[in-house]
Amino acid sequence: QVQLVESGGGLVQAGGSLRLSCAASGRSFSIVAMGWFRRAPGKEREFVAAITWSGGNIYYADSVKGRFTISRDNAKNTVYLQMNSLKPDDTAVYYCATRKQYYSDSYQSPRYDYWGQGTQVTVSS
Repeated sequence: QVQLVESGGGLVQAGGSLRLSCAASGRSFSIVAMGWFRRAPGKEREFVAAITWSGGNIYYADSVKGRFTISRDNAKNTVYLQMNSLKPDDTAVYYCATRKQYYSDSYQSPRYDYWGQGTQVTVSS
């Protein structure tokens, strides 16, 4: 199986920045895409950003466009999420996910094969 290890979460004031990292280990020699999802208190999981592994195509949720940047290091099987201009509404548990198969679902869909443990991001006002 594949293990996803996340880091970089924490507490930050509004307007601040954080960078999340997620490294895949195990049989992670084949990756179609990696993405970030989040779940805020009392809300359902929502898509944040995704990047395809071969072409580097990037997708963002409208709520984070212009503030968040997703990037990857193919050799390290690692995806990053640079979060700038953070708002209290960004407070959530952030989950890294990897897609190892080609599906008809869009990359914004939660159909991913493996998920990280989640890392808490708290933005205070």
